Amino acid sequence: QVQLVESGGGLVQPGGSLRLSCAASGIIFNIRTMDWYRQAPGKQRELVARITSGGTINYADSVKGRFTVSRDNAKSTVYLQMNSLKPEDTAVYYCNVRFTNSWGQGTQVTVSS
Repeated sequence: QVQLVESGGGLVQPGGSLRLSCAASGIIFNIRTMDWYRQAPGKQRELVARITSGGTINYADSVKGRFTVSRDNAKSTVYLQMNSLKPEDTAVYYCNVRFTNSWGQGTQVTVSS
């Protein structure tokens, strides 16, 4: 059974930074593609970043140049470093193992002055 636990969210001012973590268990982590999604109030969940087992990375246009996804296979953990945060980045952030319907509880990110 896949388990995903996100952490690292919080309240930050515009222009600030946060680092999200997602610890995975129940999978062979190093062979799986990991995704970060976010869902803002009243909006659909959207893909923010993806990192494959081979290290190929993709970002949504809205976060390119500001967010960095990385992974530590030894810790079965994927990270999302978020810099230059904007109010429109406010959302609940989730990680996901690609091609599964397993989701964690998410972590709230609020960008506000």
